[in-house]
Amino acid sequence: MNGFLTEDFLLSNDVARRLYRQFAAQQPILDYHCHLSPRDIAENRQFANLFEIWIEGDHYKWRAMRANGVQEKYITGDATPYEKFLAWARTVPYTLRNPLYHWTHLELQRYFGIHELLDETSAPSIWERANAALQTLTTHAILQKFNVEVVCTTDDPTDDLRHHRASAQSNLPTRVFPAFRPDKALAIDNPDFAAWVDKLSAAANVEIHDLSAFLAALRKRHDDFHSLGCRLSDHGLNHCYATPCSERMAAAIFTKARERQSITQDEHTQFASFMMLFFGRLDAEKGWTKQLHLGALRNVNTAARQKLGADTGYDAIGDFSQAEHLSAYLDLLAKESALPQMILYNVNPADTFQFATLIGCFQDGDRPGKIQYGSAWWFLDQKQGIKAQIDALSNAGLLSRFIGMITDSRSFMSYPRHEYFRRVLCDIIGQDVLRGELPDDDAILGRLIQDICYRNAKQYLGLPASRQG
Repeated sequence: MNGFLTEDFLLSNDVARRLYRQFAAQQPILDYHCHLSPRDIAENRQFANLFEIWIEGDHYKWRAMRANGVQEKYITGDATPYEKFLAWARTVPYTLRNPLYHWTHLELQRYFGIHELLDETSAPSIWERANAALQTLTTHAILQKFNVEVVCTTDDPTDDLRHHRASAQSNLPTRVFPAFRPDKALAIDNPDFAAWVDKLSAAANVEIHDLSAFLAALRKRHDDFHSLGCRLSDHGLNHCYATPCSERMAAAIFTKARERQSITQDEHTQFASFMMLFFGRLDAEKGWTKQLHLGALRNVNTAARQKLGADTGYDAIGDFSQAEHLSAYLDLLAKESALPQMILYNVNPADTFQFATLIGCFQDGDRPGKIQYGSAWWFLDQKQGIKAQIDALSNAGLLSRFIGMITDSRSFMSYPRHEYFRRVLCDIIGQDVLRGELPDDDAILGRLIQDICYRNAKQYLGLPASRQG
């Protein structure tokens, strides 16, 4: 009988265990998409307790606690950090077969050497032992402990980037780069759009009075990000935008928004489409990689949003039409010879094979794997979702060119997600070998594992060798 979370966790056969230990486990981590705080990294934050590093801001845990009948006071409310941790500890036994059960105990093991199961009884001891370990486990120590070679955060064009400058001048071995996420530039129908444009004006030191100045300010910030080593952009959208829109039309829509006039849905779609092409061209000019995270249905609980704010755990998988919009966007850029490297992520499992096949339509022979099918994302970044993404890419494309896993996390406790992914990957390959579907050849399989876990991303992303890009 197998034990729980032993060294053979998720590795069901000898081939998988050999591949993981010899070729996957020691690979560095390139965390090229996450939501870690640049400030926490720059200031080498020391967390006061297990709640701060583990539960504060973790929407996955919040959703599970709500499902378990925990009052909001003990989730995002005014309860003490220990009371909130205890509420989570009481919830953990009810997360059986949810990936949170695995992640929770994997993190306790890897960060603190704690092998006990977390529940209400063990909570006091685990709280004390983890808090003692956190006295030395700062953000820098965590990055070094997990051999994190690169972190790419997610940053708005109006961010001043001072924390990235501080990290670039520090002795931290991990290279920390910003990633450009200009989604607010598309949200012309948002009541806060005009205020955001004012922030952009200040950040770029460009007086924004019309569309031309708006684009100039964004280009200036794109340049500023590039100077600090940024080589990736990112969009998180319901679906891609690709409705034809002339610059004259976009300028007229922009003027309406600056004058705080109401913007129609059609005008928003036209303007967003114009801006997506603008950003695609910018990325292609500088040799950046563009990431598209598509399909989330966000903030669906109006009462909860009004009470707690946006992005507090009330998102779901959306059923948006993807292929037509996305293929049109890629096609428009390709016709201009302005298609950058791109990573496409879906959150709806119904779109998995759709995305896996679509990337093959825009590979141009210029470089291997130019258009990537991104790793299993958000609700799909668990064993079944990871396997489905790998199987779809294997059947419709080239798994051997895949650039591997990201944390996509706000938590410094998420680095075992890379271990989790690597174990699942090695088990898939090991099972193929046992079925006679792949050769039992370490020269071939070892290269495959190393490439997916690390080397493909390193070559593909072309990140600067130093933090000051």
